[in-house]
Amino acid sequence: MSRPSRLQRQVLSLYRELLRAGRGKPGAEARVRAEFRQNASLPRTDVLRIEYLYRRGRRQLQLLRSDHAKALGAFVRPRGPTEEPGGAAALGTPPDDDDGPKSPLDDTVAPEIRPDGR
Repeated sequence: MSRPSRLQRQVLSLYRELLRAGRGKPGAEARVRAEFRQNASLPRTDVLRIEYLYRRGRRQLQLLRSDHAKALGAFVRPRGPTEEPGGAAALGTPPDDDDGPKSPLDDTVAPEIRPDGR
């Protein structure tokens, strides 16, 4: 097996640091593990995405290490009053392809190019 790249070593180090910083804070360790598992299937060639997630993890580590952090929460979309646990399928619309939270990069749309090139 080949040696891990510098970026791989940095990501593994970040993982360990996040787990250490999350000790004693409710939900932190489980959230860290879940985030890393969710992104473990990223291809090694998707370096931009990996670096983006690495920087995001560094910022989260700083927040988690601060004295003000008591727990690690997650942003979730609240259910509407008529929505069932099944989600949008109960309303007659097709369900999403995945159950995980969406990334801000998933919904990016290419800018519209006008015929005059502007």
